[in-house]
Amino acid sequence: MRRNPAGDWRIEDVEALCREFAILCEPARGGGSHYKIGHPRLAQKLTIPFKRPIKAVYIRKLIAFVDAVRTLP
Repeated sequence: MRRNPAGDWRIEDVEALCREFAILCEPARGGGSHYKIGHPRLAQKLTIPFKRPIKAVYIRKLIAFVDAVRTLP
């Protein structure tokens, strides 16, 4: 994802990355079109649309979020 943020990424790829780093990744309740990304030790939240392909801007934000989680003590 870091090398090719504009690739044909699906929400399943995002979920797999989140599982690897113990990041919460939940679909919107009530039929929304965005997934909520969060971590218990970070105040920051991220929303990623379900549509394919996921735009590169959202993948870059996800990578920055994962980097922030990785630097937690």
